[in-house]
Amino acid sequence: MPVDFEIHRLLPELIISFMACVILIVDQTKLKEIRGWSLPYILASATLLGIAIALPGNFSLDSAVVLNGMYVDDLLSRLIKFAICLLTLFVFVYSYSYSNSRGLRKGEYYVLGLLGVVGMMTMASAGHLLVLYLGLELMSLCLYAMVAFQRDSAQATEAAMKYFVLGAIASGCLLYGMSILYGITGSLHISAVQEAVSGMSLDNAALIFALVFVIVALAFKLGAAPFHMWVPDVYHGSPTSTTLYLGTAPKIAAFALVMRLLVDGLDNLQPVWQDMLIVIALLSIVVGNVIAISQTNLKRMLAYSTIAHMGYMLLGILSGSQEGYAASLFYILVYSTMSLGAFGIIALSARKDSESDLIEDFSGLNSRNPWLAFLMLLLMFSLAGVPPTVGFYAKLSVIQALIGAGLVWVAVVAVIFAVVGAYYYLRVIKVMYFDELTDERKPFDAATNTKILLAINAIGVVAILPWVGNLLEICSSAIAGLY
Repeated sequence: MPVDFEIHRLLPELIISFMACVILIVDQTKLKEIRGWSLPYILASATLLGIAIALPGNFSLDSAVVLNGMYVDDLLSRLIKFAICLLTLFVFVYSYSYSNSRGLRKGEYYVLGLLGVVGMMTMASAGHLLVLYLGLELMSLCLYAMVAFQRDSAQATEAAMKYFVLGAIASGCLLYGMSILYGITGSLHISAVQEAVSGMSLDNAALIFALVFVIVALAFKLGAAPFHMWVPDVYHGSPTSTTLYLGTAPKIAAFALVMRLLVDGLDNLQPVWQDMLIVIALLSIVVGNVIAISQTNLKRMLAYSTIAHMGYMLLGILSGSQEGYAASLFYILVYSTMSLGAFGIIALSARKDSESDLIEDFSGLNSRNPWLAFLMLLLMFSLAGVPPTVGFYAKLSVIQALIGAGLVWVAVVAVIFAVVGAYYYLRVIKVMYFDELTDERKPFDAATNTKILLAINAIGVVAILPWVGNLLEICSSAIAGLY
């Protein structure tokens, strides 16, 4: 790839950063309200929509390395940025009514959200270990603040403190691992690290030591077991508007982090980190699916579900093949979309005096609101991996990658626990359709545009099926660009 200084390749990050500053200023003026609508919300949504519309036009551009090798602009980074912007746009729309009902409609939410997007996009395009770390920390600092956004909630404050402390430990592990890599290879450029590592023995103790710290940090950022302890508490304790954000776009950014570090930088150590990822992936699948069964809170149930899904995503990574990497990319895009819809329904079902995040709160939902129950049914089926939803094809793609890599026993374990995990998703459907109505009040008091987007989000898990092959082909092309 040619090395140049084409600053225009950084325009998405620069525009979003600029608009975050503009929103911060606008929020302090009398213009922050226009006919009952929040101007920061309008500006943030318009910014993300504009970037999301513009990015697909660049998919055909050649890959390039700019800023003296520190920033990579390739199809993988553009696809990830597009997904991040689109998902965050949906998050802002879904959370608007929720924020209004709780007095949380503040410009800072959108500023933090946009700056978090900049951090995620930086991670997607990092060609240098320090750039990767700076993007990660920018995203993490925004998330810490967003978790504690409801300042009068002791639960949110506790979740934020736990997330901050554990996040700082994970960041320290990553930085320590990177420093060892720098000491071994003499460079912080990911391409130079890969070149240096390719000439080293797999038994190099210092290299394995660095790899262990990197894997631990990656597992934490993904929320994979046994470094998952923060996930259920943070998902449950955060305002649902923050859980919406936390459970979607950052997962795609974490995938980018894994790809840039393990595939771009440490691909030659694949036989070593494959064994580590097998343990982490299977442990995540088992822990996530089994503990989710006993949950009564829907947000905590979906948090443990997230742990399991991160395990399935890692199955494609550990296969060590281009097909596996493409399957993992497809999986994380599909999962983020399904998670967006599920948490979106929780946010839109909440009332001023109640979060409506218990599974029993959805009892008899079909009697109160058949349309909302139907959308939730589609999302639960897709999360469970029931055909003919896109969630089934996402799981199938990573299982096929495992079999292709000769890891049949891992695939068998994954399939068994996928069946076990289907129970708690089907329980939500049973509660909505077969339990007695416990609350006559109708949920779903949201703007028309929100309802339309939620319908597109939920129905899309089935309607997208004719184009699944095209999506997998795009993911394969994005991964092929790394080589």
